[in-house]
Amino acid sequence: MSGTFFERLRERAVEIHIQEHLKSRLDRGDKLRVKLGLDPTAPDLHVGHLVVLDALRAFQDEGHTVVLIVGDYTAMIGDPSGRSETRPMLTREQVDANAKTYFDQVFLVLDRTRTEVHGNAEWLAQMGAADVLRLLGKATLQQVLQREDFAERMKAGAAIGAHEILYPFNQAYDSVAVHADVEIGGTDQLFNLLFGRDIQKAYGQEPQDIAVFPLLEGTDGVQKMSKSLGNYIGISEPPEQIYGKTMSIPDPLIEKYLRLISGLSPSEIEATLKLKPRDAKAALARQLVKRLHGEEAAARAETDFDQKFRQHLAPDEMPEIVPSNPEDLTQTLVEAGLARTRSEANRLIQQGGVSVKGTRVSGLPFRLEDGDVVKVGKRNFVRIRLK
Repeated sequence: MSGTFFERLRERAVEIHIQEHLKSRLDRGDKLRVKLGLDPTAPDLHVGHLVVLDALRAFQDEGHTVVLIVGDYTAMIGDPSGRSETRPMLTREQVDANAKTYFDQVFLVLDRTRTEVHGNAEWLAQMGAADVLRLLGKATLQQVLQREDFAERMKAGAAIGAHEILYPFNQAYDSVAVHADVEIGGTDQLFNLLFGRDIQKAYGQEPQDIAVFPLLEGTDGVQKMSKSLGNYIGISEPPEQIYGKTMSIPDPLIEKYLRLISGLSPSEIEATLKLKPRDAKAALARQLVKRLHGEEAAARAETDFDQKFRQHLAPDEMPEIVPSNPEDLTQTLVEAGLARTRSEANRLIQQGGVSVKGTRVSGLPFRLEDGDVVKVGKRNFVRIRLK
């Protein structure tokens, strides 16, 4: 069974280090301690976290123990991973308030009975100056500055706070403190996880295996999902908000969301992908709300969205047009008098000002169908008729 589990893990992970070592441990039936670190820099987890939380639950279902590290100490420094500038340092009060919200959220996915939870202040806050110096002596400054975000900031002449150098050391020491056998994270955490192996070896421990998983782009379809960027779908948000935000994602992201965070079976995913994009997106939105809030909440959220964005906003009477080419939305907007030129129509689409049947058009090409209601701005509607 463990071999089958390893294959499933390898399919979902972007990289596993070291593959053969982890596979041999699973094949032997070793019971592993699988670590995930989360810094409470904001009060809510978002659905991008479901990628790694689902991986942790899979380990639990195989009988392994999840060790969840809530970085109540490292969050005061701030993870520099993927950052082009120094994060603002948080106060103890801010960190504590954020950390309290994390536990109920993670247990929407994880099994409480197989989860060990720690705040890394348990050991990091107890370290004296001599302990910190010994930790810093386990690696070189050159090793730390090799990480991509630091290297890019140095090249650009951007500041790197001296305190930021401590972050990878502290995060790596977490693996020493809990004797991690495996650590998982997003691809942006690869340096941190590999550095954890180095620090474990320096303290005489067997180094952890690591697995990194894809990052999920946010609702803007460009940057990774992040509270600070405002492109997130929060796990604990009301069902109506989760549904509505999911319906706003660009069409090209539908498949990635389905495969990474929907929780649907492979056959259900393939069936959903055969639907029209707007119907596939609605199925995804309904499923996300269902797994986070239940079937009843999903039905309510879907009804709420339909009433607000597909029924009430469109008037009963509106102009109708037979487009010369239903696959050319830009030209159709011009023919309907909703844009003066093709360039203006393209600009409206790029700015998110065009929706079809209540769903914002996020990119071209876009095929119109008979009965579609096209909306531009707040009050301009036209119904599509095909011969």
